[in-house]
Amino acid sequence: MNSKYNIIIVGGGAAGFFTAINIAEKNPKLKIAILERGKEVLSKVRISGGGRCNVTHACFIPNELVKFYPRGERELKGPFHQFCSGDTIEWFEKHGVTLKIEEDGRMFPESDSSQTIIDCFLKATEKNKIDILTLQSVQSIFKKDDSWKIDTNTETFLCQKLIMTTGSNPKVWEMLNELGHTIVPPVPSLFTFNIKDNRIKDLMGLSATATVKVKGTNLKSSGPLLITHWGMSGPGILRLSAWGARILFEKNYHFILQVNWLNETTFEECLEELKELKDVNSKKLISKFCPFDFPKRLWESLTLAAGITNELKWADLSKKHMIALAEQLTNGQFQVNGKSTFKEEFVTAGGIDLKEVNFKTMESKVLPSLYFAGEIVNIDAITGGFNFQNAWTSGFILSNAIS
Repeated sequence: MNSKYNIIIVGGGAAGFFTAINIAEKNPKLKIAILERGKEVLSKVRISGGGRCNVTHACFIPNELVKFYPRGERELKGPFHQFCSGDTIEWFEKHGVTLKIEEDGRMFPESDSSQTIIDCFLKATEKNKIDILTLQSVQSIFKKDDSWKIDTNTETFLCQKLIMTTGSNPKVWEMLNELGHTIVPPVPSLFTFNIKDNRIKDLMGLSATATVKVKGTNLKSSGPLLITHWGMSGPGILRLSAWGARILFEKNYHFILQVNWLNETTFEECLEELKELKDVNSKKLISKFCPFDFPKRLWESLTLAAGITNELKWADLSKKHMIALAEQLTNGQFQVNGKSTFKEEFVTAGGIDLKEVNFKTMESKVLPSLYFAGEIVNIDAITGGFNFQNAWTSGFILSNAIS
């Protein structure tokens, strides 16, 4: 017994639902089904943003927005000119969900609950008579004449157009690879660094804005850096991990991290500043007087690392100590041994090669009438609602193309 549909969407996540709803709203006559391998749909939406669902980011200029995507920057320019963050806000507003902007630009439903987004999607799929079929694990996909045959663990489906929104699913990538698609091997993106170092051992929870680099590469990032009990995290580190996903994977996550706690201040500039500080603050204890805009405890730790004892006054600062301190401040070298996943936001770099997707329609260039939306393609972003925005944009463009 074959179940026949005009359109089948494999993957019951954010991209799958958004795509289905937009197609159905433009073409009420189409028979559409979403196949989900788990027993629940939208499970990643539920846990995203700490259970609040970080729907998008308040960045409304397409050419600015693309800069948050280590992979996909060039390809998303056109799509974002068609459907950007402002359109996302409007779409959800139309579907009864008001979004709010937080200080850092992230956008959440006003209810602060991801359930609001889930309810919105479930209501819209019901209204548009979209079939949601759970516990359907796709075993094979096959193109037969002008229709697709999809075998799951329980039944066989036929459809004219097939849409894959399965995110980072290795099994699905393998199937698509067998059908002729190139898969860029997945590697982790967005992770924190494991560092055991006396300088930061007792500074858990401290945050400072810093510039970080991976020694021997061009990888560089700036932003808040958070000291954790396993090492370093925070936006600056996560950004570095995203842009360096491939390089750091090849290094097996063992490398030297260079930290400039004074951001763009060079070693030479720092040395000059320390000389001036010595003249002006001669009577003060070095360890107790932090002249820079970062936590006092961090200053104490760095002065100690430079060999400066607690009772030393600025007047007693030797040239050797000054050089050592300037080095700690502008080029602290930390050995990274491994990584940790950032919260529950597991993001991978990898997926369908971007050259094999038509970004005007999201259709496969290899297999006509096969489409993609969301993270199944080799696009990923840093945290802040950007991965969801890619899901909404690709789903919207796809729905236009199918219409």
